[in-house]
Amino acid sequence: MPHTRKPKICFFLQRSYAFTGHALAELLKEKYGVEEFCAYTGLRKVHDALKRKHTVSYSTLLLDEDVHNRYTDEKLDLQYLTWLEKEYGIPNVWPYLCLDREIMSNQAKREYPYNTPRYTHEEMLRILQVTAKAVISFLDTEKPDAVIFSTVGNVPGYLLYEIAKKRGIKVLYILTAPIRERIVVSETYDSFSDTNTLFKERLASGKKDTYYEEAKKVLEDFRNAPVPYDPRRTPEAQQVNRRKQLRFLAPKNFLRSISWFVRLTYEYAFGTTRNDYTSVNPFHYALDHIRRKARNLCGASDLYDAFIPEEPYAYFALTYEPEISLLLLAPFAQDQINCIRHAARSLPVGWKLYVKEHPEMAHFRPRSYYKELKKIPNVKFISPTIGGFTLLRHAQLVFTITGSAAWEGLVFKKPAIVFGNQFYNVLSMVKKCAEPETLPFLVKQQLEEFSHDEEELLCYTAALIEDSAFLPFIYLWEEEFDEEKKKRGLAPLADLLAKKLGLA
Repeated sequence: MPHTRKPKICFFLQRSYAFTGHALAELLKEKYGVEEFCAYTGLRKVHDALKRKHTVSYSTLLLDEDVHNRYTDEKLDLQYLTWLEKEYGIPNVWPYLCLDREIMSNQAKREYPYNTPRYTHEEMLRILQVTAKAVISFLDTEKPDAVIFSTVGNVPGYLLYEIAKKRGIKVLYILTAPIRERIVVSETYDSFSDTNTLFKERLASGKKDTYYEEAKKVLEDFRNAPVPYDPRRTPEAQQVNRRKQLRFLAPKNFLRSISWFVRLTYEYAFGTTRNDYTSVNPFHYALDHIRRKARNLCGASDLYDAFIPEEPYAYFALTYEPEISLLLLAPFAQDQINCIRHAARSLPVGWKLYVKEHPEMAHFRPRSYYKELKKIPNVKFISPTIGGFTLLRHAQLVFTITGSAAWEGLVFKKPAIVFGNQFYNVLSMVKKCAEPETLPFLVKQQLEEFSHDEEELLCYTAALIEDSAFLPFIYLWEEEFDEEKKKRGLAPLADLLAKKLGLA
């Protein structure tokens, strides 16, 4: 039997995900015999930790901090950037920069709502220039067969994604599915590529197998007792009111905050990361947190409007920002207030637009933002303590930019209009608004002509179950620090990756 060469795999190991990605590399080596790996890493501390691990040998472990720092000595080469734009533009190079919140907004080095670039236009171009050169050289040298991502939320990640795709290198993107503890591996960041293929085949054939029956149960269970894909991102788990926002004053929490600040200050003063562009200045950390807590003392409860289930309303779920949900998936809908203004003006006479804050943003967003919202005459600002599922059940129409509310609305048989690119756009029941002037007509169409297609939803859910892995991925990524437990928990995802790579 002829020897089959195993693929060489590149991992994009961004921030805290790096240890999860490394565990996946270990599993692919142990279970499927993959020996060749390379990686692009994001943080110096993570990079140094990976270098000390010997379970996986990376032929190159490229550190973004080192690449980024080259820009200070780089001479701007417009001829090179023109070539880059011609070869890898989408269609120009601005999307690579605009996606990166560190470069465009100085976040998360500073805390939302801080939004001031710390680089000039020329400096941004030099950063893009050195990063593009590094990524292209990396791919030229390593020649990977596949690149595995969990995000492309910055300049190097997006460049690596787009250049790899254009060169015909297999791209695998790990995505959270709308079904709890289901993870999809896709060839695109804005859809579930293989799920879509399975869905269309199922819809055409009318196939009803065990996945179809499981899909019926999943939808039935969700309708009876809806549960978000991540229970921590709920009003119960987040700081959605003044009492929760001021829990830091409790002695235990306050001492923990002081300890964290002392550790941050020590590392900034004596550690090796002070000059890295993602390092947080302790003074800025303290300043931003004090400002946020001062805002929280005032709160926003006086701005909330009454929830009246009987009145006709559409529901608009605010999106967490700045994140790729806006910066990558909806670049022309980043101004959420403007989207809300258009949505409100598109409703029939007598209707209200219920706007609810994302649970994770309630303690970050300034009052001025909500006051601007309330200037829109038919908008009602609803307390984030009221669950999204409660609002969805009584809504006649759902708006979202790229959030899960559209999918959840479909399960509740509600028409949905979205402003960005997401996996659910493949369903005929969802309408995407690409141009503001079309929105009133889409609203009219969805309110007057919408017909829930249960068969379509079942076929898609069945395809999603068939094409996904079942595991508590977010918990394993963010909260499981025992390396062996993390690796055991990630085994189903490693198996799915192996299947996509033709190893299983």
